[in-house]
Amino acid sequence: MTSNEKKQLMATACKVRMGVIEGTHGAKAGHPGGSLSAAEAFTYLYFKEMNIDPKNPKWADRDRFVLSKGHTAPGLYAVLANRGFFPVEDLPTLRHIDSYLQGHPNMNMVPGVDMSTGSLGQGISAAAGMALAAKHQGKTNRVYTLLGDGEIQEGQVWEAMMFAAHYNLDNFCAIIDNNGLQIDGKVADVMSPYPIDEKLKAFGFEVAVVDGHDFEQLEAAFAKARATKGKPFGIIMQTTKGKGVSYMENQAGWHGKAPNDEEYAIAMAELKAQLAEVEAM
Repeated sequence: MTSNEKKQLMATACKVRMGVIEGTHGAKAGHPGGSLSAAEAFTYLYFKEMNIDPKNPKWADRDRFVLSKGHTAPGLYAVLANRGFFPVEDLPTLRHIDSYLQGHPNMNMVPGVDMSTGSLGQGISAAAGMALAAKHQGKTNRVYTLLGDGEIQEGQVWEAMMFAAHYNLDNFCAIIDNNGLQIDGKVADVMSPYPIDEKLKAFGFEVAVVDGHDFEQLEAAFAKARATKGKPFGIIMQTTKGKGVSYMENQAGWHGKAPNDEEYAIAMAELKAQLAEVEAM
């Protein structure tokens, strides 16, 4: 990755975070915390990793992405808009009664959304099915899915993991956003999933553990995923919930709460300052 590429990705991640704040503030509802923690993952996938075409969202040979933690739709919408699937100006209509940008992704309404999700644990199963279908059809496209660390408390997640390994789905990559917090507090206190890496390995995955806010580490992990043959791949991202907005960082209360007008102004000022700093690099 060149320094200019890294700079562009960092700037885009700032814009994705701004989109999350615009959307949740406009909705007066939504899930900013886990959307912000995954901003670099969203950015890397849509601007570097995946083979997609915003002008042809239904292109049959595209790579697929399934947002298994569907409540973080504000993050997905923000990256889709910045990638050109629909106007950035539509982000503040999140959850409005007449908007196509509802609280969870709808594949029938939102350009670029490959699977309708929201019921935790189910998205990864759909993604694994997509990967198996691609194998049967002799296609070379890849399938990526993003899960929350609270989500992996769901039993269906591990059924999907077992399925992916059993069918040797080396075109499948499961990404876990390990920000350590869920709606009720610390994941370690609610129902500890640790050690996540050892569990994935036991289920037949190759695994990489990375700083989820470091684009160079993400690049190395995704390269390793593409190079792995005969096994599915898991990327465990260690992240900060609410990353980029000072008063949201590491606060479980911002799992599913929207900023008010004053909080919106503070968040946007902080993110604009971060963007300016990146652009000045």
